[in-house]
Amino acid sequence: MTAVQTSEKPDEAASGRQAKIVALVVAVSFFMQILDGTIVATSLPQMAVSFGVQPVSMSIGITVYMLTMSAFIPLSGWLGDRFGARRVFLASIAVFTGASLFCGLSGSLAEFIVARAIQGAGAALMTPVGRIIVLKNAPKSELVNAIALITWPALTAPVVGPVLGSFITTYASWHWNFLINIPIGLLGIALVLRFVPEQREEDAGPLDILGFILSGAGMTFVLAALELSVKWEGSLLAVLAMVAAGIALSGMAIRHFLRVKNPLLDLSAFKVETFAMSTLSAGTACRLAVNATPFLLPLLFQLGFGLGSIAAGTYLLVYFLGNLGMKVVTTPLLARFGFRNVLCFNGLIAACSIIACGFFTPATPQTVIYAILLVAGLSRSMQFTALNTLSFADVGPARRSSASTLSSMLQQLSMLLGVAVAAAVLNVSVALRSAAEPALADFRWAFAAIGLIGIVSSLRFLRLPADAGAEVSKHKRYQKT
Repeated sequence: MTAVQTSEKPDEAASGRQAKIVALVVAVSFFMQILDGTIVATSLPQMAVSFGVQPVSMSIGITVYMLTMSAFIPLSGWLGDRFGARRVFLASIAVFTGASLFCGLSGSLAEFIVARAIQGAGAALMTPVGRIIVLKNAPKSELVNAIALITWPALTAPVVGPVLGSFITTYASWHWNFLINIPIGLLGIALVLRFVPEQREEDAGPLDILGFILSGAGMTFVLAALELSVKWEGSLLAVLAMVAAGIALSGMAIRHFLRVKNPLLDLSAFKVETFAMSTLSAGTACRLAVNATPFLLPLLFQLGFGLGSIAAGTYLLVYFLGNLGMKVVTTPLLARFGFRNVLCFNGLIAACSIIACGFFTPATPQTVIYAILLVAGLSRSMQFTALNTLSFADVGPARRSSASTLSSMLQQLSMLLGVAVAAAVLNVSVALRSAAEPALADFRWAFAAIGLIGIVSSLRFLRLPADAGAEVSKHKRYQKT
């Protein structure tokens, strides 16, 4: 008996180390992708001058990237099963890196649009397939740590990106905002080849072409409508028409997936309570709230406080440090209190810190601002890690590919929803005052609305069983012996 226990410990330790290495490798690629999505906006005015077009015309580069990405995400799970997750992940990094090179070398708007479309296609496969690789390599005992590692790019890149982009654009050239991806991408490819093991190909079956068309089109229409609403472009009727078309196509896709024998997406993952709660219902609303904050904070400091992008970045750096600081205590807190309590009470702390940000003024002591931003960052990090881990705590191997794809689609939706809701409240408040620019009072309403959504969504996690995800969290009171 003793000999058996001794021989198992090195295997468990080796498995844990392998899971962490794989998660770190995947995280490098995730960071490159998410950083690119946040860094590009800072260089659009300089690019407009270089291409000889109006600055407003450059927004199509962001829109095309987002639409291409949303169209191809539903295909990622099937490709991973059909050709092997490792191969598809390598291909997605290579496509993204190559497209980044062409973005940086673009000499016209047309060339840039084509390069961004290709870049979006690569990004669409990277996140869900990378998550599948992590799930296949991480035992349940290491799932919290593995998910925490691949979550940090989503937490840090939106904060670091605008500051880094402004610095590069100011002191170098807009080209380097894209060329910076080349060494990161090459490093990612080398790390995958070295550390990520070959994945056994699943019996994927034939491609569900109709399901791909319906789901991709539905996702594209909904996200395109949200993107237009954020930019306040186009008529309200056009936005509503796109939303209606997206919902109708998505409804047709759901009906199709439930009726065909070999659907592109297996919706049975939503029968798993922890997955449904943390991705579709409370999870989407909770992510909406925390995703809106990195959008509102830079605007508050630049428009409300009158600071430059570099000075505003000093405040955001504290928020960024808060995101990193919670990593060391996430696992022990989940083991002590469990997913239900952490998601509820930490979510309330995150929501209240969001509301508190709305009361910042130039006269607020810096120490107070720093303290609230630190708490906001800490609680945001904890909430994202807990949500992303609980999503897959009870999902079996047969459902992981579809579950990862569905999770990526809903996270993409919640990201744009957060920005759209925050922008809508901000714009309505400005319009009611008949003003041209947002003032501190307008930001107060926006932060309050987002915080209220966070409070309601956090309280909904009380519906989870007390032992939800206990096998993964190692919550001692409910862990099986």
